[in-house]
Amino acid sequence: MKQPVGVILAGGLATRMGGGDKGLLPLGDSTLLGQVIDRLRPQVADLALNANGDAERFCALKLPVIPDSVEGYAGPLAGVLAGLDWAATIGADCIVTAAADTPFFPCDLVPRLQLTAEGMEHPLVLAATPDPERGSARHPTFGLWPVALRDDLRAALQNGIRKVVMWTDRHDGRIAMFPDEAAFFNVNTPDDLERAEAML
Repeated sequence: MKQPVGVILAGGLATRMGGGDKGLLPLGDSTLLGQVIDRLRPQVADLALNANGDAERFCALKLPVIPDSVEGYAGPLAGVLAGLDWAATIGADCIVTAAADTPFFPCDLVPRLQLTAEGMEHPLVLAATPDPERGSARHPTFGLWPVALRDDLRAALQNGIRKVVMWTDRHDGRIAMFPDEAAFFNVNTPDDLERAEAML
């Protein structure tokens, strides 16, 4: 399997943070988004940011900014589709997605997703952590996605599918288990941002 390219999902509305670009909030000596970039960049062959609105506000990051092609803030799957379409233009086979508000995800995210995907015709894997009640909890913004299924995903979105696992289950998507649930801690509120500062 070729090294995938990375897509950071930052297309949400950040309503619980009061709106705006949550990823640009300061964290440590950087920003939420800066922390995510530093963690994902070494694991992928190339990197882009999925975000809507004026791309100029991210110009300091020196990343391609790819908006959703589906209107109306259709959720993470719209960002995945935008990433797959971008990946197709640069000749990549797969993308790995990470959320812009989750700064502590594993430094071995990509190789473990790839290992879980071995033997699949179309590598489709979501990250997961143990859950005492359900056995596992999937983290649908962290996954390995094949470019080959982008038209299928486009059709699903056009037909109203919004829930990530509804689509991945259709294609026998797998899960890659990560032992540390805190690794996927995401910042949704000002209190979460304070907690992230403490975790740093």
